[in-house]
Amino acid sequence: MILGDARSGKLPDHITAFGRALRRAGVPVDSSRVALAVTAAQEVGVEQREDLRAALGAVMVSRQQDLGVFDEMFDAFFRNPELAQQLLAQMLPKAAKAHPVRRKARVQEALSVAGLKARTPNQGETELKFDAAMSASDQQRLRHADFAGLSASEFRLVEQLAREIPLPLPTVRSRRERAGTRGHRPNWARALHQARRHDGELLQMPLMTRRPQPLPLLILVDVSGSMERYARLLLAFLHQATQGTPRAAFAFGTGLTDLRAAFRLRDTDQMLALANEAIDDFAGGTRLGESLAQLRTGHRRCLVGRRTVVLLITDGLDTGSPELLDQELTWLGRHSRRLLWLNPLLRYDGYAPLANGASVLHRHAHGMLAVHNLSRLEDLARAMASLMRRN
Repeated sequence: MILGDARSGKLPDHITAFGRALRRAGVPVDSSRVALAVTAAQEVGVEQREDLRAALGAVMVSRQQDLGVFDEMFDAFFRNPELAQQLLAQMLPKAAKAHPVRRKARVQEALSVAGLKARTPNQGETELKFDAAMSASDQQRLRHADFAGLSASEFRLVEQLAREIPLPLPTVRSRRERAGTRGHRPNWARALHQARRHDGELLQMPLMTRRPQPLPLLILVDVSGSMERYARLLLAFLHQATQGTPRAAFAFGTGLTDLRAAFRLRDTDQMLALANEAIDDFAGGTRLGESLAQLRTGHRRCLVGRRTVVLLITDGLDTGSPELLDQELTWLGRHSRRLLWLNPLLRYDGYAPLANGASVLHRHAHGMLAVHNLSRLEDLARAMASLMRRN
């Protein structure tokens, strides 16, 4: 499973329709081969068209004489493999007109039954036109669209936009000092230097002030099945927005996964790839209490002197023991500055944390913030600052 895949998306339905069209064309494709094709597509991804073709062909075609039919049907169903990249660039490249493609009779008949007219590869693509600058209504819709309801192309675009959202974090005064016009004690070294330049006269008393520094962060991201879309996008957002901030990142599902090595990478795509390799319980259940117990026993030094702000990203649908969760959250709150719950379920009006895990988490968290669309991510810094001041 690739981090961020939504099994309820459109790709499985499209591959199912592709298998039905192959069956109408005389290729023996049953439901088990379609299921294998969906799994194969999730494993290889849809970025490279030829990789997808090879993966689907390996599991859906068993006879040599059906390879030609498969290739023509694949070209008909997957006409525009660069649609996601074109949406990101908000333009379509100009292509020269091509001669109509002659297909086998079996393919023509199967396509007509499926409702797909035989047309040239460029003929259908040229009907899609994107304005070079997105309309205001499109931008407004994407800003308020729930991450779980986006199509694959929209999700990739929103993920790129989320990486550009800033997250100015609250700062505290550190023990390190620097010279300043306002401060808490005199800067005697600079005072003597100034007095020497003015024949022993001290015209102004220089002061020392404490350097501001951002609060350290502990990022805990739920990678269970109900958090598929949100996990990938929020990891990408926090990786970019917290550059230069002391941070530690962990993913949790049925266990705890250390993502600090991935977060040390500068490139967000490389970080996501390494995180995907490290997480072995993606799209499983959620046992937050057991994961926090692993954090306490193996990584407690990530909490720095009760100054760490903990960002707990989960929907609260915990399947573990509420007693263990209550015990571990008590320890976490005692050793951190603030525990902020980023909850995607706040997209629902009238949401109440009624589940066992959610009610325990709500009792210990200093605040609950929504992170289900771009608009909420843009307001996250202001909401965090407000909670820090209020508490």
